[in-house]
Amino acid sequence: MNDISGFKDIPPTTLADFLGREQVMDIGIRPLWPSMPRIAGPAFTVRCPAGDNLMLHAAIYRAEPGSVVVVQAGDVDYALAGGNVCAVARRRGIAGFVLDGVIRDLAEVREMGFPVFARGVIPIPGTKAAVEPLNRDVRCGGVTVRAGDIVVADEEGVVVTPHGRAEEVLSASRAKLAKEAAESLDEWEAAHRARIDRILSEKGSAPDPA
Repeated sequence: MNDISGFKDIPPTTLADFLGREQVMDIGIRPLWPSMPRIAGPAFTVRCPAGDNLMLHAAIYRAEPGSVVVVQAGDVDYALAGGNVCAVARRRGIAGFVLDGVIRDLAEVREMGFPVFARGVIPIPGTKAAVEPLNRDVRCGGVTVRAGDIVVADEEGVVVTPHGRAEEVLSASRAKLAKEAAESLDEWEAAHRARIDRILSEKGSAPDPA
């Protein structure tokens, strides 16, 4: 993959058109503060069992700059991270967190502008006892994520592009965006109406007159 950075210019909506529902995380994985910038980068994957956050805390020192740390957590009863962990991750160049779990210290995280997509907030932290291997396959928001898959997340949702399809999907997405940019709303409306009328006709419903 030669240009992972190019994914930051591609909205999740465009990626979802190519990748389908199975690569889109469920609506519970959402930005935890408003106007969060889009993040895009290779996944650094982490597993944390219920009530434990040790491996996320270890991951911030092992993930490469530009990585998106993706965590499969065992519950939503204990925070995976707080303000200091997010601050260190930000300082080390991590693009953001995508967590199938919860954090705490949201005000601090929002103030520093560190992107976190997660299920919510809870004030009590997890323990640090369970050692799990890093960069193994995880399930996050209903999607299987492998180390190196490309994660793109913004207010529209979180989409995971399998690493092996990255060049294909990036090229197709750029072409689609270029085509859309060159099309006026009048042209789009005409094509859209013709398509809808055709489908209605095929289903045995006469289109309304203009």
